[in-house]
Amino acid sequence: MNDIIFGRMATVEVRSQLAQTRLQGLQHRRRLSPGSPRAGEQPTVTVTVGPELPIDEVVCLVTEPEAAVVPLQRVRTEWDLGLWGYYEVWEAALPAHSAGTLVRYQIRAHDEDSGETYWVDGGAEYSYVVGDSGPPAWALPAILYQVFPDRFSPGRGRAWNPAARLSDIYGGTLRGIIDHLDYIAGMGFTGIWLNPFFPDETHHGYHGSDYFAVNPRLGTLDDMRELVDEAHARGIRLLLDFVGNHWGSKHATFQAALADRNSPYYGWYYWKNWPNEYVAYFDVPDLPKLNVDHPAVRDHLLRSVGYWLGEMNFDGLRLDHADGPSYDFWTDVRAVARSVKPDAWMFGELIRPPDQQLSYAGLFDGTLDFLLCQALRNTFALGTMNLAAFDAFLNRHEAYFPPQTAFSRPSFVDNHDMNRFLWTARGDKRKLKLAALVQFTLGGAPIVYNGTEVGVSQERGIHDPDSQGMEECRLPMLWGDEQDSDLSSYFWYLSHLRRNHTALWRGERQTLHLDSAAQTYAYVRDDGREAVAVGLNLSDEPRTFAVPYVDRGTVVTFDLPPWSGNAAVIQ
Repeated sequence: MNDIIFGRMATVEVRSQLAQTRLQGLQHRRRLSPGSPRAGEQPTVTVTVGPELPIDEVVCLVTEPEAAVVPLQRVRTEWDLGLWGYYEVWEAALPAHSAGTLVRYQIRAHDEDSGETYWVDGGAEYSYVVGDSGPPAWALPAILYQVFPDRFSPGRGRAWNPAARLSDIYGGTLRGIIDHLDYIAGMGFTGIWLNPFFPDETHHGYHGSDYFAVNPRLGTLDDMRELVDEAHARGIRLLLDFVGNHWGSKHATFQAALADRNSPYYGWYYWKNWPNEYVAYFDVPDLPKLNVDHPAVRDHLLRSVGYWLGEMNFDGLRLDHADGPSYDFWTDVRAVARSVKPDAWMFGELIRPPDQQLSYAGLFDGTLDFLLCQALRNTFALGTMNLAAFDAFLNRHEAYFPPQTAFSRPSFVDNHDMNRFLWTARGDKRKLKLAALVQFTLGGAPIVYNGTEVGVSQERGIHDPDSQGMEECRLPMLWGDEQDSDLSSYFWYLSHLRRNHTALWRGERQTLHLDSAAQTYAYVRDDGREAVAVGLNLSDEPRTFAVPYVDRGTVVTFDLPPWSGNAAVIQ
């Protein structure tokens, strides 16, 4: 089965090429440690110099809050087998500043022999804010529900539109979401990640043409205000799916730039050969890439962020294709978000390696945990990762990243861009339950894609020869008797288990038991006040095993049917 999570990075060849590219030339890529320094702390900047560059000087040019020239020092020389050459690592400590200070800088290198001057990362500008507070307190215990508006509910007893293809408009509305807020709250979800709802001709909303409006087929701005207010009344927060890298070609500014090269909007886009050739997201002509470093573009996008978090009272941002725009753009987005809503939660969609994810520390509150998603699917749906390998992954994954209180890693087992977990597991609900049990008992805030909790699956794989693409995993939500009540009850149990036990979202995890032969596994989450032990049986036989937990002087016994798991609370 072709289960691609990391897109173009799915192959060894592409990853090897990327690894070599990252060591060539002059690169910084916001290797800043820490990404958001505390008041009075001096962050370290790191630059690599590739094999072909005879550099003898590297300097960091600080432009804000006041000009400064900080020389970098060559700290070590490394050999890379793939490059078959040496590369150098240069570092420097930047000046300390008080909390709230915005710092901007560029990095330049010089070769005295040739007299050549080079700009690191093509002259990119970098920035950070001193003393950022990190994720808001409400993010840690959050349980999110991903709602895909066109496929959730038409509302008020209406039927779905007749559809010939999966890309057709099925007819979901904001009213449909409002009508089912009691369902969402009753299931235990505390937040909604709302997929895009801007004016757009597609079913998915990622071709938006107006970032200050609601798609008329979904509803009105008044409907959106009602949705936010009614959600808040039930203790549910709303997160906007914000796309800063591109928008739809029907956007008025792009149409103006297409019609007139002298248009003030010409500089909003990257042109190869006006008017027919321009840079677009994944080379999709309908998605022109935005020049977010153009002052007017940046102002437009920042006003949109301020509008939805401020006037429309959204609570946070899920940042689509977050590695597309410049790092400096995200600094300004964060500053606006924090000024309008101090406890806004911002996490990025970064289908990138962990070190690249951490380069956004201080700009985002964290990143979606694609690596954990891949491990959960490999272990429980596909069986390509055994329990020993899964345990090793968890240990290293948790050790590599900062704690969730400093860097959020919201978790998920599927979403609107990948095959449904249940389809990948060939319809085996037991495997979905096991993956969900682990997801809900690890540190990252769980996200459930609407329908996963009630048995929504798909007919074909996204990458099958007769597939209709991403739309395969976007079948409409099931309601009433069509829902799998057994699955629904299990997800209700998991969300309330997590909400009722703080150890599951703020405790430390410790492996208690691993028996590869028996295919049993157990770990505990402990926050000092209480502990929750989790046991799993991935075998085709019933298993009973006793697990000593020395820290609390107790023994937990798990009696598990085949392909099942359970959680035990330890006081």
